[in-house]
Amino acid sequence: MNKLLTLAAVGVTLSAQTRTTMFPPVRGTREMVGAANNFEVEAGFRMLTQGGNAIDAGVASVLAAAVTEQARFGIGGEIPILIKMSGKPAVAISGVGVAPGKATVEFYRNRKPEPWEEPGHMPPIPSQGILATTLPGVFDGLILALSQFGSMSFAQVAAPAIEYAEGFPIGEEFAAFIRNSQKILELWPASRSFFLPGGAPPARGDIFREPTLAKTLRELVATEKKARGKRAAKLKAVRDLFYQGSLAKRIAAFSESNGGLVSYDDLKNFHAETDQPRTTTYRGYEILKPGFWTQRPVMLEMLNLLEGYDLKAIGHNSPEHLHTVVEAAKLGFADRDRYYGDPKFSTIPEQTLLSKDYATLRRKQIDPQRASMESRPGSFAPPGNMPTSSAGEHGEVQDTTCVNVVDRKGNVFSATPSGAWLPSVIAGDTGIPFGSRLHTLLLTPGHPNQLQPGKRPRVTLSPTIVLKDGQPFLALSTPGGDNQDQALLQVLLNIIDFGMSPQEAVEAPRFQSEHFYASFANHEFVPGKLNLESRIPKATADRLGAMGHRVSVTGEWSNSSAPTVIQISNGTLQGGADPRRSRFIFGR
Repeated sequence: MNKLLTLAAVGVTLSAQTRTTMFPPVRGTREMVGAANNFEVEAGFRMLTQGGNAIDAGVASVLAAAVTEQARFGIGGEIPILIKMSGKPAVAISGVGVAPGKATVEFYRNRKPEPWEEPGHMPPIPSQGILATTLPGVFDGLILALSQFGSMSFAQVAAPAIEYAEGFPIGEEFAAFIRNSQKILELWPASRSFFLPGGAPPARGDIFREPTLAKTLRELVATEKKARGKRAAKLKAVRDLFYQGSLAKRIAAFSESNGGLVSYDDLKNFHAETDQPRTTTYRGYEILKPGFWTQRPVMLEMLNLLEGYDLKAIGHNSPEHLHTVVEAAKLGFADRDRYYGDPKFSTIPEQTLLSKDYATLRRKQIDPQRASMESRPGSFAPPGNMPTSSAGEHGEVQDTTCVNVVDRKGNVFSATPSGAWLPSVIAGDTGIPFGSRLHTLLLTPGHPNQLQPGKRPRVTLSPTIVLKDGQPFLALSTPGGDNQDQALLQVLLNIIDFGMSPQEAVEAPRFQSEHFYASFANHEFVPGKLNLESRIPKATADRLGAMGHRVSVTGEWSNSSAPTVIQISNGTLQGGADPRRSRFIFGR
């Protein structure tokens, strides 16, 4: 009898300590890679088992993503990267391409409709096609990261991507995106032959081959092997082939012969660059983000606002908790919409926006009982024109992936590769897809994110590193367009304020506010719109509706973001992979 009672007591204890998750928790003590699919994770982990560091693994994973996940990302796109080498300051890398020299406000104000557009219902800049492209920034960003912080050759980190380009079983999402994009892909012969072999879209599980991209990657490897000098010189030769050599000439020739704006001089003059991450503190943790050429500091503003509330006491996902976080997000997005842009072209009031004193003043604008319906940027600068204001819904964006790596020495790589997603224009026989990020720039006069030749668009991409006592604690990133920093904010609060594990944190039900000027296409403003996953109780949704939020209850797992998270604490690595888009993580 006593044995039965003892076993029953143990069962009760275990039940209280165990929370079931959709994806099994992943833990280790040495190294971990989180990304979108098994191919990307395998590519990175292969580098780690071969003696590479987190940056080698991260670059390999991104290259594999450019092959296996072109529904969301291609090698002609863009990438911000955060790197924290053990014992050294963190660095941000801007692998974000700029507007071509011929891309002017006047050009786009006088443009004709594209074949898929209706006159009178056109966004200022096309949302896809060859006129939507910035310069390809990803490749230079990866080579910069590999050269300065990695240890392996380009041939080594590109080997998995080349293998996959020669044939891999295509996943459901990639196959579905090709099928849904077929009519547009058929407008460009190179895209048609790349994505529709034999004239038909592949089915899930079919072996999909990308021979032109495989050939280009092998050309880059051959250039490295032929180049003289040490590792840095060899990597420079690889980079120069892409931006100054025969490959650049082929990319530019295709663009110019097909009505595009990218020229050889544009490619020759482009360079990725390093930057200092922007930071704030939250309850003793230091949060690192890329600079104001992304939307990423918006999360720092949100955290500064929320630090003034005892969220744990308020209660996780209670009406009061969700209302407070949503209203803080609205204020942060209003500043983003008004003040963020490429700092090379505009003076950004960075110190004010990220100061704790500013957050104290802004916090007073949050009504604890009522939802705001206005865009309310800080009033410390002269009023500025905003993009179009429409009551319509935000358009869906086919965006982005994420890669996070921690190695056995404590080096950390966090990146959000994006752009060149489907339907993409393949640059002739190079196999390289052009991106479409240009449409996130505005034609609005005087706006910090207004289109100018040579300017980086304010990207939505948001890699994140969190430090505790100067040491890495979290690496996290996600796809999701404008929703990225809302999702990452909720995941971070789940871990820091509510003590969740990374897997619990990414799986917890989330909200998504649309109360901002969208970064894409028509840049709609949707006041008060709040999407709630249906796992949030109906009583909570009803209470938020009564507070004035325009609530829409969506599917149980409908949030558009899908983070991966790696937590480093007490000698243990814990991973989180969001099942919403079938994220994948592995460690040991």
